[in-house]
Amino acid sequence: MKTLDRRLASRWWRSAAAVLAGALPVLAFPGPALWWWAWFALVPWILLARTAPTGKRAAYDGWCAGFGFMLAMHHWLLPNLHVFTFVIAALLGALWAPWGWLVRRLLGGAPSAVRVGVALLVLPSGWLAVELVRSWQGLGGPWGMLGSSQWEVAPALRLASVGGVWLLSFLVVAVNVAVAVLVAVRRSRVPALAGLVATAAATSAAWVWSPRPDTDERAAIAVVQPGVVDGADSADRRFDREEQLTRGLAGRDLDLIVWGESSVGFDLDDRPDLARRLTELSRDTGAEILVNVDARRSDKPGIYKSSVLVGPDGPTGDRYDKMRLVPFGEYVPARSLLGWATSVGEAAGEDRRRGTEQVVMNVGDGLRIGPMVCFESAFPDMSRQLAADGAEVLVAQSSTSTFQHTWAPGQHASLAALRAAETGRPMVHSTLTGVSAVYDANGKRIGSWLGTDASTARVYETPLTHGTTPYVRLGDWTVHAALVILAAWGAGEGVRAVRLRRSARGPRVPPAHTDRGSPARPGH
Repeated sequence: MKTLDRRLASRWWRSAAAVLAGALPVLAFPGPALWWWAWFALVPWILLARTAPTGKRAAYDGWCAGFGFMLAMHHWLLPNLHVFTFVIAALLGALWAPWGWLVRRLLGGAPSAVRVGVALLVLPSGWLAVELVRSWQGLGGPWGMLGSSQWEVAPALRLASVGGVWLLSFLVVAVNVAVAVLVAVRRSRVPALAGLVATAAATSAAWVWSPRPDTDERAAIAVVQPGVVDGADSADRRFDREEQLTRGLAGRDLDLIVWGESSVGFDLDDRPDLARRLTELSRDTGAEILVNVDARRSDKPGIYKSSVLVGPDGPTGDRYDKMRLVPFGEYVPARSLLGWATSVGEAAGEDRRRGTEQVVMNVGDGLRIGPMVCFESAFPDMSRQLAADGAEVLVAQSSTSTFQHTWAPGQHASLAALRAAETGRPMVHSTLTGVSAVYDANGKRIGSWLGTDASTARVYETPLTHGTTPYVRLGDWTVHAALVILAAWGAGEGVRAVRLRRSARGPRVPPAHTDRGSPARPGH
């Protein structure tokens, strides 16, 4: 123990320990998917920050740990972005510097029971503030939110229907804070135990009282996953493979067929032969086909990624243009300044164009679907809006073929479980090369995943639901509550600081008066 203390006294050892502590929570996500680890993974991070010798050092520990977390979460970007991966991790890791300072402020030294009770509210709120900022699309979006590690835990998914993934993140951090107090501040263990009991009570209440989606009928939805198609003329050969797999679905009495992101590499107006082949496929299978066109458009300038619905009479006119693009992958932010990223990695050589609004599409027999493209499935507000607009099935078209043998495909597929549970709507996650998956309205997986080694088409009997979850009705109330908690704590700290300054000055003593004059003009 003394050896550890001596090493942590070294700024280099301490920084390395902080980076490692920040990386630990990533084990709770796919691929390892140790969901239970999330409830303890922040404890080393918290214990390190609370023992920092100064507030400045605690903030630096928070930055180092944030760097470790973001680097570990996005390590699969290294072959593509190279050194820029470290730059991004360092920039985003700085968001946790205030959180590190906050940990020391509330839990440093020998905190009282009251201070621990405050920490159980303020520290999770501070974590949510960090997740809120980094959820901005321009900073890479909400990939790796701590609560999303609970995507396969039924009670957690029920909580998501009440407060979204935000509520899960809040509770996970609160439990970590409580465990850290039990380990390091035993004299204040009563509020820590109370926090654990409160978390268990909230989970139980959500399990018992939160409304469950009402299931009335089913839709037969097919996912077409062609697998890896590389080399010259890959766009044409991919289309041929998708056509072959789709033709094998004839006679299955389908309601919808979904192809993955960038499944069509040509604008259908420029390639009427492809539009005709899709139309024939729709007639042969008796189902409309949702494809994704990644091409330069003929009716307006620029390259778009668009979900296009094709029926037995040709393209239906329903089209959704992707709104939230992947930084560096689909556009380079501030290209005039950061365009050099294209020379050191596989950043986009030309920026894709953005769509302007979300779209709910009408499929045959009155089925209404809400399409999203790629990492848009990471944004809870997008699926929530689609559900509020009347979508009965959420559909995400994706492609993670660039990261085929990494943790990325599994992490991406897991997000659909959260979006389904939050909205009370089943969700289809269809990819080119895996992992493809379908989840019911409770976030439970239907059938098996199509892994990254699969090249096939599969039909999923998907239960349709109606009704509205509390999260769809109330929105991001957890985030708003967290911001109110932070504001109230900040105001309280300000009042306390003013009182301390006043008491440090001592009581004001009135000036002495004499018989011969005033204090201002003695002797007069």
